[in-house]
Amino acid sequence: MHDRVADLPPIPRLNEPAPDFEARTTQGLRRLEDYAGKWLVLFSHPADFTPVCTSEFVAFAKAAPQFAELDCELLGLSVDSAYSHIAWLRSIRERFGVEVPFPVIEDVSMRVASTYGMVHPGASDTSTVRATFVIDPDGMVRAMTWYPLSTGRSVDEVLRLVTALQVAAEHRMATPENWQPGDAVVEPPPETFAAADSDVAAAHGGECVDWYFRTRAL
Repeated sequence: MHDRVADLPPIPRLNEPAPDFEARTTQGLRRLEDYAGKWLVLFSHPADFTPVCTSEFVAFAKAAPQFAELDCELLGLSVDSAYSHIAWLRSIRERFGVEVPFPVIEDVSMRVASTYGMVHPGASDTSTVRATFVIDPDGMVRAMTWYPLSTGRSVDEVLRLVTALQVAAEHRMATPENWQPGDAVVEPPPETFAAADSDVAAAHGGECVDWYFRTRAL
């Protein structure tokens, strides 16, 4: 029987160092170390000059100032050449009136895409799926998502994800389903019997639904 597991690409793991890379982009050479001290959203798209990818790039470009406010950089990638990227970004500027401010990696050799597990044989042998990696200022992978070629990502969700990760890192709290900035966060579960009996959430303007589910305002 053919071993499909052996065919699967390697995938970086959460809370481990992001794979290093050095690549040519539409704004010159880029390395992972160039983003040290900042958050980074590294995302791949299947191909230039395609409608779903174009809609995503327009949305990422429009949201770039919001990512910048979070001290978060954007970096795109596909297996197209830098010349294709440049022509496509010029087309987006001319046809949609949107300037794409972030660099896009040329990955004709698929070296970076393969390192990050962005090429899935079950979807395509020659195109990257819609992978998104959120990398923290220490170069650690904090979140990953994959979408198929047919379905565009929500850039608002990527922005929300980065914000939630930063809140969790700064305050050592978790964020509940569909958490939005300004919403209450979730207290870590108590680790002792005595802590379970104390209503620490209420002392911080929060709510204790039960000992394991406590929320509080930041």
